[in-house]
Amino acid sequence: MPIIRVEMLEGRSIDKKRELVATLTRETARIAGCSEDSIYVVIEDVKKENWGVSGQLLSDKYPG
Repeated sequence: MPIIRVEMLEGRSIDKKRELVATLTRETARIAGCSEDSIYVVIEDVKKENWGVSGQLLSDKYPG
């Protein structure tokens, strides 16, 4: 039972998330040789203020 966790900055539409889940599921099943029904995808939306890179919060690095 593959579990795919995706952490990304918030702001994608529900349609984009649907497309991501469908594509990850389809391609993982193809590559891993398993059933699509056995694949779980978890999307976690993260605010820029809760994500840091290069010693800076993204909300400081990319305000707005």
